[in-house]
Amino acid sequence: MLGYRWLQTTAARCGFPGWPAGRLLSVAEGVRLWRKDGCRDGLRGAFTWIRRRIRTSGRRPDFDHRDLPILRRWDADSTDRAGSSAQTAFSILMPVYNTDPAHLREAVASVLAQRHPCWELCIVDDGSDRPQTRHVLDGISDSRIRIERLSHRLGIAGATNKAFRQARFPWIALLDHDDWLHPCALSEMARAIAYHPDADVLYSDEDKIDPAGWHHAAFHKPAFSPDLLRSQNYVCHFLVIRRSALEAFGGWREGYDGAQDHDLLLRLMQAGCRFHHVPHILYSWRQSSTSTAFTPIAKPEAHLAGMRCVDEHAKACFGPKAYAEETGLTFVYHVRTGLLQKDCRISILIPTRDHLKELRTCVDSIRTRSTWTGYDILVLDNGSTDPETLEWLRIQEAEDPTGFRSIRIDAPFNWSRLNNVGIREARGDVLVLLNNDTEVITPDWLERLVEEALRPDVGAVGGLLLYPDGRIQHAGVVVGMGGWADHVFKGHRPVHDLSPFVSPMVQRNVLTVSGACMAVSRRTIDRIGGFDERYIMCGSDVEFCLRAHAAGLWNVYDPGVRLVHHEAATRRSKPIPEIDFVLSCKAYAPFLAGRGDPFYNPHLSLMDTTPMVRR
Repeated sequence: MLGYRWLQTTAARCGFPGWPAGRLLSVAEGVRLWRKDGCRDGLRGAFTWIRRRIRTSGRRPDFDHRDLPILRRWDADSTDRAGSSAQTAFSILMPVYNTDPAHLREAVASVLAQRHPCWELCIVDDGSDRPQTRHVLDGISDSRIRIERLSHRLGIAGATNKAFRQARFPWIALLDHDDWLHPCALSEMARAIAYHPDADVLYSDEDKIDPAGWHHAAFHKPAFSPDLLRSQNYVCHFLVIRRSALEAFGGWREGYDGAQDHDLLLRLMQAGCRFHHVPHILYSWRQSSTSTAFTPIAKPEAHLAGMRCVDEHAKACFGPKAYAEETGLTFVYHVRTGLLQKDCRISILIPTRDHLKELRTCVDSIRTRSTWTGYDILVLDNGSTDPETLEWLRIQEAEDPTGFRSIRIDAPFNWSRLNNVGIREARGDVLVLLNNDTEVITPDWLERLVEEALRPDVGAVGGLLLYPDGRIQHAGVVVGMGGWADHVFKGHRPVHDLSPFVSPMVQRNVLTVSGACMAVSRRTIDRIGGFDERYIMCGSDVEFCLRAHAAGLWNVYDPGVRLVHHEAATRRSKPIPEIDFVLSCKAYAPFLAGRGDPFYNPHLSLMDTTPMVRR
């Protein structure tokens, strides 16, 4: 079968005789989802998935308040707020350079079609020498549109700053010279500003326009996620920024062309500016052979500029030892905080009862594959009776008395209680909770987990857990998925894949992570407490993370931490106690009844672990 990536590229570049490129792309996406579904129902199942994708692609995004989910609560002063939003004024900045004339006309027309009345468009022609582009600009005669022509090129940062100096209104919006704004873009941003007056930066969801003019590849973003923003500029379009915040930073810095917006957003985040997500597709990003929307490698210098700005940001936030490192993915970076010092004590807690085979595999993988050696292992023995297991534990303690201990806990199984006992007995400054049916893959797993857990703004840190066949078991937990909480991307291959959501191979913030592999600092436990011992088997790891979130801490998922998880290998026959469901229902209630998991998108279905738009 043709590779999905090859088919995507071929469709976007060449189209298909008599068939728009976007339609062929939809076929490829449908086939991918069918294969992820285990090729169920054979060709009939394949055609079902293809029809779904074709029905939901190729159209400009509809925006009808009657059809969309209610994403905001209207209160007694809704009329006053709606009235004030109509007076919110935007200056739209558009640097232009040798733009395709048809695309430039459509971009300007999308501004003229805005339903919101208060705007101006500030265009700066960055020395275009293409006659057709200049001709389009000459033909614009709307009093709300001002055009400045430069005699020599300043680059995109310089041209954007020129446009900013033209701006007169309190809110600055960014529009690329060949992209398209939804007619409701400004009105929705104005409404969001009215309901969230403390916001400094607002951004929306987006999709792409392929060379044949078809809309596809919708990107439904999460709420503000600082770790995701450090990893990639997921905010991107449609972006609106408070003018006073921009003035405080002097606008865009030159020398970061291609990553100038990412650099600006990182500086705004570092300064404590408040970000707000508007979960609608308000912007369409045009794909062309020279656009990073079509292929990320189109502008390699932009990737390097992004690397520089992320590295600079890391040092400013975490100190001189912090740095940005490559991930092997274009426009995706990873920040190493440099907070882990040699004198940091790490305790690895492993609850177990017999099952020596799994326990030995887990411990051996820690010892043989970990590059960090400053740790001790604390096995929480929940009443093992197998003589071989008991003898193995005795030998390990005798051979390594400072690095290996076991504590006997003769009590009915309670995951929360076992780990709380371990937390009290452990010596570490950072505690790594590990199931006994896990197996380390990446050598620097401890360093990555612990240096994030040591951040004062972080609650829990988790990694990428894989089934023995290499598919994803855990890449973050979404509260509300499946009616309770489940692992998004479960069953997928661990690849940087096209998705209507964030890639599973990019570090991001999540509402919760799995307790099968979780790092947490003792400082965090002292602040929010340990695990709720009313839970017996499942749910207390999620509840712990929800408490961390409520305390203003970020929970982090790092795909660079990889372990195999032989899930439930040691409790296959044990049903989940009813009390765990009752307590989980109570803990999840604010997210099930309200707006949902903030780090997922409200337009994505909660009935499948594969991110897809709900219907």
